Amino acid sequence: MTTWAGRTATEIAAAVREKRASPREVVAEHLARIELLDARVGAFRQLRATAALAEADEVAARADLAELPLAGVPVAVKDNLAVRGESTRLGSAATDETPADHDHVTVARLRAAGAVVVGLTNVPELCVFGTTEGVHGTARNPWDTTRTAGGSSGGSAAAVAAAMVPLALGNDGMGSLRIPAANCGLIGLKPGFGTVPAGIGHGDWFGMSENGPLATTVEDARLMFSVLAATEVVRAAEPVTRKVAVSVRSPLVGVKVSRPYATAAREAAQLLAEAGHRVRRADPPYPLWLGTTSLAHWTAGTAVDAAGLDPRQLTRRTRVHAAVGRRFVASVREGARREQLRRRMEPFFAEHDVLLTPALARRGPAAADWHERGWLRNLLANTNYSPLTPPWNLTGWPAMAVPFGTLPSGAPCAVQLVGRPGSETELLELAGQLEELRPWRRTAPLA
Repeated sequence: MTTWAGRTATEIAAAVREKRASPREVVAEHLARIELLDARVGAFRQLRATAALAEADEVAARADLAELPLAGVPVAVKDNLAVRGESTRLGSAATDETPADHDHVTVARLRAAGAVVVGLTNVPELCVFGTTEGVHGTARNPWDTTRTAGGSSGGSAAAVAAAMVPLALGNDGMGSLRIPAANCGLIGLKPGFGTVPAGIGHGDWFGMSENGPLATTVEDARLMFSVLAATEVVRAAEPVTRKVAVSVRSPLVGVKVSRPYATAAREAAQLLAEAGHRVRRADPPYPLWLGTTSLAHWTAGTAVDAAGLDPRQLTRRTRVHAAVGRRFVASVREGARREQLRRRMEPFFAEHDVLLTPALARRGPAAADWHERGWLRNLLANTNYSPLTPPWNLTGWPAMAVPFGTLPSGAPCAVQLVGRPGSETELLELAGQLEELRPWRRTAPLA
């Protein structure tokens, strides 16, 4: 008997297209794994067991089964994107329980490609923080369940890392794909502005939030990104030499990158240099005002999303975050600082094709009731471990987390690749080379 849980989306889709496996058996096996493990991991807010099996049968009956890129592949969806027939709760008690009457466009694209949505994944309230916990559950890192999976796409990352699904849909407004991907040993790609339809919350956090894939392999990430972007992204026939800048400097003043993450970035740079790329040490011209600008945009996005919700049903940290952000909404909406940052970074990226950095500054915080702790404590915890992701939401440029090596605890370590607008394919190519040069274990050793 073939075991499908733990196999890649590429392998599963090929088997279903060739009728070596049925969508129902694939989905049923993943549902059984979710039932076995999710009490320990906390990936899902809502499981769609009955509906998913029925939809798997519908995929099997499709006349175009042999052409579907994601034929029968189970996927999880972050709980801030509409899934027809399910409520969208955004990790909060303040949101509406009414089921959605339509799929978000990204969900619709996945389903059109043959994927089966098995459930909606846990997020922190309003998808604000880099740890995932709240009234609907706590998402834990499957590699070390005493630690957070990250956030805000923490449930999605945990589901993939625990082999509950081979792919998950998340989004990233200040690192919300890359942070949990880095914690959980996954590929997490934040596309550049306008590449994949957004439609996240009330205005996509002023255009900073993007939908993207979480996957265990570069090939799976490329496959899912192709579906989400509605364009075929193929692997280059021959490797192209890139100009790669490596930097281990934190963009935020006063926040330092720990040794394991700095070492990972340097070792990844060395491997790329040995593979023929032109690699040099170079720090981007991060401005001193980047920290305050990031905070203004982060809190203002929350203020907009919290408007109209009953504040009595929001946690205290969310209320404070939104209250801080209300004073910044008007200036953030103008976009002057984002444009200033783009202009400041353009000469650097004219000289270098890709920036390689650590993905995080330190390992993820403990899996704890952060939603019951004070706002400042949450702010410091998030800032101290994930300072390297926000600049690329502010510019709107593509960036991705790539597994690379392990931490002293044995959990995954990761690096970040950043490129110019439209360079998603180039980032995937470099990530693929790192995957070949330093293979990583795809999923956590849970049983």
